[in-house]
Amino acid sequence: MIYIYLTIIFILGLVIGSFLNVVIFRLETEEKIVNDRSKCPNCKHILSWKDLLPVLNYISLKGRCRYCQKKISIQYPLVELITASFFVFIFSHFFITTEKYFAVNILFYLFIISVFIVISVYDLRHYIIPDKIIYPAVVISIFYNLYIDTSLHFVIHSFFNGFEFFSQNLKLFFDFLFMNSVFTNHILAAFFSFGFFLAIIIFTKGKGMGGGDAKLGFLMGLILGWPLVFLAIFLASVLGSIIGVALIIGKKKKAKSMIPFGPFLVFGTVLSIFYGEEIVKLYFDLFL
Repeated sequence: MIYIYLTIIFILGLVIGSFLNVVIFRLETEEKIVNDRSKCPNCKHILSWKDLLPVLNYISLKGRCRYCQKKISIQYPLVELITASFFVFIFSHFFITTEKYFAVNILFYLFIISVFIVISVYDLRHYIIPDKIIYPAVVISIFYNLYIDTSLHFVIHSFFNGFEFFSQNLKLFFDFLFMNSVFTNHILAAFFSFGFFLAIIIFTKGKGMGGGDAKLGFLMGLILGWPLVFLAIFLASVLGSIIGVALIIGKKKKAKSMIPFGPFLVFGTVLSIFYGEEIVKLYFDLFL
């Protein structure tokens, strides 16, 4: 039965991946993302349903437009396959858990991985992290944290028990809220991450990274909380340094060339979401 679910999720991922390609393209052209027919980016011919089959259409047409015969970017099938693969991974990861909010977790992280794919590809292409993608993700992440925060449920329940509870247990209330609250932890982590990147921007006068990276840092904090957001930043910095040096050695980039940092931050965040606790535990086991 699980294989049927995974097949459905994979196909859904391909379809969503196709939609993400539309989002990436129309963010650049500033066209409407919805309520507009898909068309070839070269000849502008309106595409029919048979031209929109994810991956299969690219293979059958040998990577060329059916109408103008110009090459179609390899980005399209890659985004579709990457999205589908992540959808299967996320569904498998949460489906086998017994967590209380596993269904909500699946939906949230499917959304987040879609956001991350758009951010990564767009940043690689244009060296910009679009606000139209970041801001909705921030809002949804805030609501997600509020929903899963058991300490918030505790506060609401206590409120309906009357003011006497607060007057008698005020210290207990604040201790519980600030030491156990998912929402508070993640909000503080978001401001820490945003402040960290903002400090780099100010120190380097915008040459080290852009405002989009700071906004992405805020989103990272909302998703990961503390201390995993620190781990994500560390992993992103290490990978970014390795890739940067490799590009310079390979003469693909110069020392002062711009390298989009968004994809590295996404990499660090995704790795921290699913393996962060294991990485931290391994570190303490090896060095402490």
